[in-house]
Amino acid sequence: MGERPRPPLPRPRGSAWRRGRVLAATAVLTGGLLLFHGAVPDSPVRLGSLLESFLPWLGLVTAVLLALALLRRSATAALAALLPLVAWTAHFGALLRPGADHERPRGLLVVQHNASDENPDPAGTARALAAAGPDLIALEELLPPALQAYEDALAPEFPYHAVRGTVGIWSRHPLTGTRQIDIRPEGVDGSWNRALRTVVRTPYGDLAAYVAHLPSVRLGATGLASARRDESAGLLGAALDAEDQDRVLLLGDLNGTVDDGGLAPLTSRLDGPDRGFAFSFPARLPLARIDQIMAASATVGPIRTLPATGSDHLPVAARITPA
Repeated sequence: MGERPRPPLPRPRGSAWRRGRVLAATAVLTGGLLLFHGAVPDSPVRLGSLLESFLPWLGLVTAVLLALALLRRSATAALAALLPLVAWTAHFGALLRPGADHERPRGLLVVQHNASDENPDPAGTARALAAAGPDLIALEELLPPALQAYEDALAPEFPYHAVRGTVGIWSRHPLTGTRQIDIRPEGVDGSWNRALRTVVRTPYGDLAAYVAHLPSVRLGATGLASARRDESAGLLGAALDAEDQDRVLLLGDLNGTVDDGGLAPLTSRLDGPDRGFAFSFPARLPLARIDQIMAASATVGPIRTLPATGSDHLPVAARITPA
């Protein structure tokens, strides 16, 4: 006996322009968030900062919406999905462009890493960072028990270093004028020292380098707690305003992405990497880059992550080219 013919699959109801209205509305909302994320209010639960911390991931939402529109054979939803696609490409597309293979490395290779105050192998972490061949290494969460291990491991290749509080910088080039920068939020005592400034005597001229670790941001039942981070960002921005060097480099765990409006005192003064996402936190499943490399009067080249260390952050590296 022959096989009985299978009944045809049910076709979506309605015309291609009537189907998928919910998908279309979701796509328009996603596009609106990408285009106008700065208008999303922070009060009372810091929703704007939360959205901006994970803004690149709206690209994944866009891809899912477009796939669903095609499955539903909805012309309306597919057309609407073009809005977030164009908005995402306009905002992040430049970070994906390839570099020129013929370009010879120039400038300073720098590494930024929150080494973690719970790192079980500080010496191994130091050796791993040095293996990348950087000119500068900036570290945060340096506690006295581990500091000697970093100093011993990095001393052969980085003869110049400075530490203030829990942040430090190691350099192949001389450092001068090192001082602590006070970025303490109101009510925090004087033992909280998490920023420094120094001048690096590079082959390209002097460069003012800042290393900073802004307060942590917590997500709880009442929303995103970022007031202290935002206050510290403002204080650091004021220090940058007072800087007398033209070339400025900021390395640090800023506990926020470059799209986060809370970091506007910094992102309005400094430029970030020209390419790359380099999600750095958390190390086991990186979702956002909160470790930043930014500069003024210099170009920050493509940013990339380095292999995991004993920290809950991934190291990030980029090449700084003087303007």
